[in-house]
Amino acid sequence: MLTNEKIPPRERIVSTASELFREHGIRGIGVDAIADAALTNKMTLYRHFGSKDELVCETLRRASEKAEAIWRDLEATHPGNPRAQLDAWVQGRAECLNGEPAGCDLANAAIELKGEGHPAHEVIERHKAEQRQRLEELCSAAGAREPQLLADTLTLLLEGARVTRQAMGSDGCCSHFSKACSAAIASLC
Repeated sequence: MLTNEKIPPRERIVSTASELFREHGIRGIGVDAIADAALTNKMTLYRHFGSKDELVCETLRRASEKAEAIWRDLEATHPGNPRAQLDAWVQGRAECLNGEPAGCDLANAAIELKGEGHPAHEVIERHKAEQRQRLEELCSAAGAREPQLLADTLTLLLEGARVTRQAMGSDGCCSHFSKACSAAIASLC
Protein backbone atom coordinates (compact mmCIF):
# COMPACT_ATOMS: atom_id res chain seq x y z
CA MET A 1 0.00 0.00 0.00
CA LEU A 2 1.10 3.54 -0.68
CA THR A 3 1.64 5.03 2.74
CA ASN A 4 3.71 8.05 1.77
CA GLU A 5 1.58 11.10 2.49
CA LYS A 6 3.45 13.02 -0.25
CA ILE A 7 1.65 10.89 -2.83
CA PRO A 8 -1.60 12.63 -3.83
CA PRO A 9 -4.63 11.37 -1.88
CA ARG A 10 -6.43 10.12 -4.99
CA GLU A 11 -3.48 7.91 -5.92
CA ARG A 12 -3.11 6.62 -2.36
CA ILE A 13 -6.81 5.80 -2.23
CA VAL A 14 -6.83 3.93 -5.56
CA SER A 15 -3.65 2.00 -4.82
CA THR A 16 -4.75 1.11 -1.31
CA ALA A 17 -8.24 0.12 -2.43
CA SER A 18 -6.80 -2.12 -5.16
CA GLU A 19 -4.65 -3.97 -2.66
CA LEU A 20 -7.41 -4.27 -0.08
CA PHE A 21 -9.97 -5.45 -2.64
CA ARG A 22 -7.47 -8.05 -3.85
CA GLU A 23 -6.82 -9.25 -0.30
CA HIS A 24 -10.33 -9.07 1.20
CA GLY A 25 -12.69 -8.84 -1.76
CA ILE A 26 -14.74 -5.83 -2.74
CA ARG A 27 -17.52 -6.62 -0.31
CA GLY A 28 -15.05 -7.57 2.41
CA ILE A 29 -13.62 -4.10 2.91
CA GLY A 30 -15.37 -0.83 3.69
CA VAL A 31 -14.59 2.77 2.88
CA ASP A 32 -13.54 3.47 6.48
CA ALA A 33 -10.80 0.85 6.27
CA ILE A 34 -9.72 2.07 2.83
CA ALA A 35 -9.52 5.68 4.00
CA ASP A 36 -7.58 4.71 7.14
CA ALA A 37 -5.12 2.54 5.21
CA ALA A 38 -4.64 5.31 2.62
CA LEU A 39 -3.83 7.80 5.39
CA THR A 40 -6.84 9.95 4.58
CA ASN A 41 -10.48 10.20 5.65
CA LYS A 42 -13.89 9.31 4.25
CA MET A 43 -14.63 12.89 3.27
CA THR A 44 -11.54 12.99 1.06
CA LEU A 45 -12.35 9.58 -0.37
CA TYR A 46 -15.88 10.69 -1.27
CA ARG A 47 -14.59 13.98 -2.68
CA HIS A 48 -12.52 12.01 -5.19
CA PHE A 49 -15.00 9.18 -5.67
CA GLY A 50 -18.69 9.83 -5.15
CA SER A 51 -19.25 6.28 -3.97
CA LYS A 52 -17.50 3.02 -3.25
CA ASP A 53 -18.83 1.80 -6.61
CA GLU A 54 -16.98 4.63 -8.38
CA LEU A 55 -13.80 3.70 -6.52
CA VAL A 56 -14.23 0.06 -7.53
CA CYS A 57 -14.62 1.12 -11.17
CA GLU A 58 -11.48 3.25 -10.99
CA THR A 59 -9.41 0.41 -9.52
CA LEU A 60 -10.62 -1.84 -12.34
CA ARG A 61 -9.85 0.79 -14.98
CA ARG A 62 -6.31 0.97 -13.60
CA ALA A 63 -6.01 -2.83 -13.74
CA SER A 64 -7.21 -2.68 -17.35
CA GLU A 65 -4.59 -0.02 -18.17
CA LYS A 66 -1.87 -2.27 -16.76
CA ALA A 67 -3.10 -5.10 -18.96
CA GLU A 68 -3.06 -2.80 -21.99
CA ALA A 69 0.59 -2.03 -21.27
CA ILE A 70 1.36 -5.72 -21.75
CA TRP A 71 0.39 -5.44 -25.42
CA ARG A 72 2.65 -2.42 -25.92
CA ASP A 73 5.50 -4.29 -24.26
CA LEU A 74 4.99 -7.30 -26.53
CA GLU A 75 5.12 -5.08 -29.61
CA ALA A 76 8.20 -3.24 -28.36
CA THR A 77 10.03 -6.42 -27.38
CA HIS A 78 9.23 -8.33 -30.58
CA PRO A 79 8.61 -5.68 -33.26
CA GLY A 80 7.28 -7.08 -36.51
CA ASN A 81 7.21 -10.66 -35.17
CA PRO A 82 3.64 -11.56 -34.21
CA ARG A 83 4.47 -15.22 -33.60
CA ALA A 84 7.15 -14.25 -31.07
CA GLN A 85 4.65 -11.83 -29.52
CA LEU A 86 2.10 -14.63 -29.20
CA ASP A 87 4.65 -16.94 -27.60
CA ALA A 88 5.70 -14.13 -25.24
CA TRP A 89 2.04 -13.51 -24.37
CA VAL A 90 1.71 -17.15 -23.32
CA GLN A 91 4.95 -17.00 -21.32
CA GLY A 92 3.92 -13.77 -19.63
CA ARG A 93 0.52 -15.13 -18.65
CA ALA A 94 2.17 -18.28 -17.28
CA GLU A 95 4.47 -16.12 -15.15
CA CYS A 96 1.46 -14.15 -13.90
CA LEU A 97 -0.31 -17.36 -12.96
CA ASN A 98 2.65 -18.36 -10.83
CA GLY A 99 3.22 -14.90 -9.37
CA GLU A 100 -0.30 -13.70 -8.65
CA PRO A 101 -2.19 -16.18 -6.48
CA ALA A 102 -5.09 -13.73 -6.12
CA GLY A 103 -5.74 -13.92 -9.86
CA CYS A 104 -7.12 -11.24 -12.15
CA ASP A 105 -8.74 -8.27 -10.40
CA LEU A 106 -11.28 -7.87 -13.20
CA ALA A 107 -12.28 -11.54 -13.28
CA ASN A 108 -12.52 -11.64 -9.50
CA ALA A 109 -14.74 -8.54 -9.51
CA ALA A 110 -16.96 -10.05 -12.22
CA ILE A 111 -17.54 -13.09 -10.03
CA GLU A 112 -17.95 -11.19 -6.78
CA LEU A 113 -20.34 -8.61 -8.23
CA LYS A 114 -22.25 -11.11 -10.37
CA GLY A 115 -25.85 -10.26 -11.05
CA GLU A 116 -25.91 -7.00 -9.13
CA GLY A 117 -26.08 -4.57 -12.04
CA HIS A 118 -22.94 -3.00 -10.62
CA PRO A 119 -21.38 -0.23 -12.76
CA ALA A 120 -18.10 -2.18 -12.68
CA HIS A 121 -19.58 -4.71 -15.09
CA GLU A 122 -19.28 -2.19 -17.92
CA VAL A 123 -15.58 -1.72 -17.16
CA ILE A 124 -15.04 -5.47 -16.92
CA GLU A 125 -16.94 -6.31 -20.11
CA ARG A 126 -15.12 -3.62 -22.08
CA HIS A 127 -11.75 -4.82 -20.79
CA LYS A 128 -12.39 -8.50 -21.51
CA ALA A 129 -13.75 -7.71 -25.00
CA GLU A 130 -10.73 -5.52 -25.81
CA GLN A 131 -8.28 -8.13 -24.53
CA ARG A 132 -10.03 -10.85 -26.54
CA GLN A 133 -10.00 -8.65 -29.68
CA ARG A 134 -6.30 -7.86 -29.27
CA LEU A 135 -5.56 -11.56 -28.88
CA GLU A 136 -7.55 -12.43 -32.01
CA GLU A 137 -5.69 -9.76 -33.99
CA LEU A 138 -2.39 -11.16 -32.76
CA CYS A 139 -3.43 -14.72 -33.65
CA SER A 140 -4.37 -13.55 -37.13
CA ALA A 141 -1.09 -11.68 -37.59
CA ALA A 142 0.79 -14.77 -36.36
CA GLY A 143 -0.78 -16.78 -39.19
CA ALA A 144 -3.47 -18.72 -37.36
CA ARG A 145 -5.80 -20.52 -39.77
CA GLU A 146 -8.71 -19.82 -37.42
CA PRO A 147 -7.75 -16.75 -35.37
CA GLN A 148 -11.14 -16.51 -33.64
CA LEU A 149 -10.97 -20.12 -32.51
CA LEU A 150 -7.37 -19.78 -31.34
CA ALA A 151 -8.10 -16.55 -29.46
CA ASP A 152 -11.13 -18.15 -27.80
CA THR A 153 -9.11 -21.25 -26.91
CA LEU A 154 -6.28 -19.22 -25.38
CA THR A 155 -8.76 -17.03 -23.51
CA LEU A 156 -10.54 -20.06 -22.08
CA LEU A 157 -7.24 -21.67 -21.10
CA LEU A 158 -6.15 -18.49 -19.33
CA GLU A 159 -9.41 -17.86 -17.49
CA GLY A 160 -9.66 -21.52 -16.51
CA ALA A 161 -6.07 -21.57 -15.31
CA ARG A 162 -6.71 -18.48 -13.17
CA VAL A 163 -9.65 -20.10 -11.42
CA THR A 164 -7.80 -23.40 -11.04
CA ARG A 165 -4.78 -21.57 -9.60
CA GLN A 166 -6.96 -20.00 -6.93
CA ALA A 167 -8.76 -23.24 -6.13
CA MET A 168 -5.88 -25.72 -6.29
CA GLY A 169 -2.65 -23.75 -6.16
CA SER A 170 0.12 -23.54 -8.71
CA ASP A 171 0.84 -27.26 -8.65
CA GLY A 172 -2.60 -28.13 -10.02
CA CYS A 173 -3.49 -28.49 -13.65
CA CYS A 174 -2.78 -24.79 -14.27
CA SER A 175 0.89 -25.78 -14.23
CA HIS A 176 0.25 -27.11 -17.75
CA PHE A 177 -1.04 -23.77 -19.06
CA SER A 178 1.99 -23.07 -21.28
CA LYS A 179 1.99 -26.56 -22.78
CA ALA A 180 -1.74 -26.43 -23.47
CA CYS A 181 -1.41 -23.02 -25.13
CA SER A 182 1.56 -24.16 -27.19
CA ALA A 183 -0.40 -27.21 -28.36
CA ALA A 184 -3.35 -25.01 -29.36
CA ILE A 185 -1.07 -22.61 -31.22
CA ALA A 186 0.74 -25.45 -32.99
CA SER A 187 -2.53 -27.01 -34.11
CA LEU A 188 -3.95 -23.75 -35.50
CA CYS A 189 -0.86 -21.94 -36.84
